[in-house]
Amino acid sequence: MEQADRNEEFDIERLRRQVSEIRTISEDESSEGRRPSESVELNPFAKRVAAQFREEKFSPSIMTGMIRLIDFLALFAIGQLINVYYVQDIGLAAFYMIILSSGSALAVLFLQVSDCYQIPMLRTPRRALLRILGAWLGAFAVMALALFFFKTSQTYSRVWFAAWLAIGCIYFIAERYLLAWGLRHWLRNGVLERRAVIVCGGKPAQDLIRSLESQPDNDIRILGVFDDRLDRRSPDLIAGYPKLGTVSELVEFVRAARVDMLIISLPMTAEKRILDLLRKLWVLPVDIRIAAHASKLKFRPRAYSHVGRMAMLDVFDKPITDWDSVAKRAFDLFFATMALLTLWPIMLGAALAVKLTSKGPVFFVQKRHGFNNEIINVFKFRSMYTDKQDLTAAKAVTKGDPRVTPVGRFLRKSSIDELPQLFNVLRGDLSLVGPRPHAVLAQSHNRIYADVVEGYFARHRVKPGVTGWAQINGWRGEIDSDDKIKFRTAYDLYYIENWSLWFDLKILFLTPIRLLNTENAY
Repeated sequence: MEQADRNEEFDIERLRRQVSEIRTISEDESSEGRRPSESVELNPFAKRVAAQFREEKFSPSIMTGMIRLIDFLALFAIGQLINVYYVQDIGLAAFYMIILSSGSALAVLFLQVSDCYQIPMLRTPRRALLRILGAWLGAFAVMALALFFFKTSQTYSRVWFAAWLAIGCIYFIAERYLLAWGLRHWLRNGVLERRAVIVCGGKPAQDLIRSLESQPDNDIRILGVFDDRLDRRSPDLIAGYPKLGTVSELVEFVRAARVDMLIISLPMTAEKRILDLLRKLWVLPVDIRIAAHASKLKFRPRAYSHVGRMAMLDVFDKPITDWDSVAKRAFDLFFATMALLTLWPIMLGAALAVKLTSKGPVFFVQKRHGFNNEIINVFKFRSMYTDKQDLTAAKAVTKGDPRVTPVGRFLRKSSIDELPQLFNVLRGDLSLVGPRPHAVLAQSHNRIYADVVEGYFARHRVKPGVTGWAQINGWRGEIDSDDKIKFRTAYDLYYIENWSLWFDLKILFLTPIRLLNTENAY
């Protein structure tokens, strides 16, 4: 048995090493033999399904985080109200504040350790109530012991302490039943669901779907099945769900709908086919899992996660999700606002210079690739003569380009022309830091970038940025060789894989320094 465990673990690690190598596959290893840029048209039925799931939804992780915050604030407020209306001792206000804040935090910690913030527990308050009240009583026991050992038991009001305990219990009972009602409503209406697509059909997909649907606490909504096989092994209807198209169409489907997870329903022995699928799918901003429900291997706990009670091998995770995305958005709003308040005189001067020196609008609006390949309108100060503008960027700006105005040449060299993109950040189209958004038809030697670099669209798994890791490392300006776009993409993918707020802060503060090097900016 020990030898079998070692073999199983070796196979898993080998698969993961092969998966990690997918990011560095060269162009001539394309699994389909077609150009990466060639898009596949979705069939009408898949388009209708995708249109139903275009709307954003609420993340369960953010929801449970908000519930933690609400619990802390509610317990603190309950204790403070009792203090104000019963104790009325201004001299001990600081002492009560310390007890209230530490006690409320301790209660939330005990509830977290007791798994009381898991969605299944929140949906079934009757089952979780004893655990919740036990966590609240446990927090009180710790507080009482602390007050006793610090010899402060004569200082505070016992009536206040008991009332806080009792009203806190009433609060938890009422809150959890109200939350359960709300969660059932939100899950029924798709507000809190996780949307999944099954990759590969047949009997394994049928077993997977039935296993998921048999779980009473399941929050997965299956949108459909995608499979390349068209024979009887993969019928058009699998466990009540339609086959929406091929795996190549799945890429377009995920870009048209808000999908959270792709679940590959293949046995672990189908290693080559799994890797072929991952070569196509890893560029998408979704979690990719391999269902282990049909495998006879007994994986070690660290090898897999769970969807409900079902084991899944984690292959790729969607980058910058849940609270990370909230933190990044707050970072963007704060620093973009500070930048606008600081740089508005420069922006006003640039706008006047553009308007007074050449005919046409102050701003140039260009369509570029945004998050998940969506087309966004990016603002810049106009740097070209109006009648010579290139909206598609099919022809890159070169040194001494006659299309660029004298003022535009200075704006481009100093990167002042990019400052209006701060408004894109406030709108949510861009982030301050991220892979730079390229024009839809930007080219290198008459080949669009996706034809030069396989996996190019993986840089769109996160929101594009005003500045980025590639730019501060010298990969900015004209792309006049294939190597330049390859290196830029490599730096962008490194940023995505290693993202943190500190990394963003580092890039943001290095940007003005690196802009002093204007060698490639014209």
